[in-house]
Amino acid sequence: MTQRVELAAVMDRLAIDALITEYAVAVDDGDWDAYRQLFAPEGRADYRSAGGIEGGADEIAAWLAETMRLFPMRQHLVTNRRLEFGTLDQDTGDTAHVQADYVNPMRFADRPGAAPEPSTAPDFVCGGRYSFTLLRTHGGWRLRRVVVTEKWRQLAGERQQREATSDT
Repeated sequence: MTQRVELAAVMDRLAIDALITEYAVAVDDGDWDAYRQLFAPEGRADYRSAGGIEGGADEIAAWLAETMRLFPMRQHLVTNRRLEFGTLDQDTGDTAHVQADYVNPMRFADRPGAAPEPSTAPDFVCGGRYSFTLLRTHGGWRLRRVVVTEKWRQLAGERQQREATSDT
């Protein structure tokens, strides 16, 4: 591999890493216009394993905008990113696949009529794995497909209830 090819691969890796980070930030900040811009024109996402829907970027952004109202505080932590480059039309590096684990602490919105919670700590946490398929476009790397595989979830009250039960 030449130095020029190695440098291009490093630059692609950095650009893809930035795109995955922007994905998490857009969801956490509720920036649905930025979320849509991360996808290729035919881009799709599948949130069904987490109780969501599957569809195009516009449909998913609208669904997320409504659903995330339940969680005004959210913070994706995307880790253990594994990246592989693929080929499209015999050109090396036109596609990429990233698998990454996530932990997503969130806080439920205060219920109408209920006293505001004094804490901003998360009361709902979930984790799992993302599968991102990316496509190199004229505008840079974009998401072609996002699949969420939720592996676990926990409500804060469930843990406290189990701890209280195990003490008796």
